[in-house]
Amino acid sequence: MFYAQHESSFRDNDSVILKKNNEIIRVIYDSYKEHYEAFERSGFMDELINDHKLISHIDISNEINNFENYKNIYKIIKPKYIPFISYPYEWCFSQLKQAALLTLSIQLSALQKGLTLKDASAYNVQFLDGKPIFIDTTSIEIYEEGKPWVAYKQFCQHFIAPLLLYKYGNPDLIKLLWANIEGLPLDAISKVLPFKTRFNFFVWTHIHYHAKLELKYNSSKSIKSKKIHLSKSRLEAFIQFLKSGIENIELPKSKTEWSDYYDTFSYSKDMFEQKKELVQNYLSICDSNVVLDIGCNDGAFSLIAAQYAKQVVSVDFDYLVIENLFNITQNKNITNITSLILDVSNPSPAIGWANTERLSFYNRTNYDTILALAVIHHLAIGNNVPISNIAKLFASISRYLIIEFVPKSDPQTQKLLVTKKDIFNHYTLEEFKIQFQKYFIINAFEQLKGSDRILFFMTKNETIS
Repeated sequence: MFYAQHESSFRDNDSVILKKNNEIIRVIYDSYKEHYEAFERSGFMDELINDHKLISHIDISNEINNFENYKNIYKIIKPKYIPFISYPYEWCFSQLKQAALLTLSIQLSALQKGLTLKDASAYNVQFLDGKPIFIDTTSIEIYEEGKPWVAYKQFCQHFIAPLLLYKYGNPDLIKLLWANIEGLPLDAISKVLPFKTRFNFFVWTHIHYHAKLELKYNSSKSIKSKKIHLSKSRLEAFIQFLKSGIENIELPKSKTEWSDYYDTFSYSKDMFEQKKELVQNYLSICDSNVVLDIGCNDGAFSLIAAQYAKQVVSVDFDYLVIENLFNITQNKNITNITSLILDVSNPSPAIGWANTERLSFYNRTNYDTILALAVIHHLAIGNNVPISNIAKLFASISRYLIIEFVPKSDPQTQKLLVTKKDIFNHYTLEEFKIQFQKYFIINAFEQLKGSDRILFFMTKNETIS
């Protein structure tokens, strides 16, 4: 199999990303040679790699003859493989903040080396071993004295705007990034933010005034190009101002319905311990490289799964749940859990050019095991998804399934029915078994103590196409 051009790699004239199975390589053109050599010669490249701020790579330029379709190649590098790719619209507040601070930290240090970041896209950052890391090796170029930071607007759109949405209580609007792959439009964000933010110098400067200037120049019939001269010392001070502002943005203390789920839901201690023991036993049987924990809540079962899998992807639609789990993994230095804000009934779609630039959630990796604990009633009753559809989806993305059936008699299911007409005649244990056995073999099941809930362990029936 030959290397194919990565669907998201077409905007950079200096390099192109190619892929083959789990291998990624970056072909660097002659146009970037001067910048690459300055980056390497300064020692900054090695410094960033050693500090785990820039993805490491090996030089495979000796294989240039294998890439005859690409002209004017200067160098070929093979970056370290990142097992799971996530996107900014799936990140919690702290993930986004860490990515923003990493970007500014690199820019500040680059200026001291006579270099600069030519772009500040949030997509240039990924999370590897629980930490943000910069993945675009060819984003750093030689700094020109007096030139302002060309990536400033992009930084505002990709980082400052979404962080402020979190701070001022509009986290759901982060999904606007689905429709704005170039970043959130500043004029729209200016209108959404509370009026009081106009008296906050940081917000006024980077959002409100910035948006006002954009509208002014965009609507001007005769635009005269005016070169802005900004000394290096003033530029460094400006980046430091950005960095201090980002550091001071905090998520307001609040609770959501699910952020303290296990404190408010009437789980008995015996039931919870039994559930953990069963999940642990089932996971020990699975040969799991990647586990997907759907509706992870506080991550109690993701933490167990992390002991049995190389990678755990933990998703929940509640932003505070993911915020709390991310902070837990940071504090405990757990490096193999990726926590993301995601509604499994409406997951991140494929977006960008030809709908291939950013992959849909289910197309980014192969899952070996799904944990679907206390979630099926939300899908079937809360979102009106037939059990047959749920079974088909889970079978299409996993080999093993650990799933908790929550019957109508359960208090949490009854809560869902308070404001809905009960049209769910097929939501029964019998129907659950019928639909899931179309795709899975039920290996084991056990009723949880003090409830009508049943925990199932299933293996995909490979004889069924």
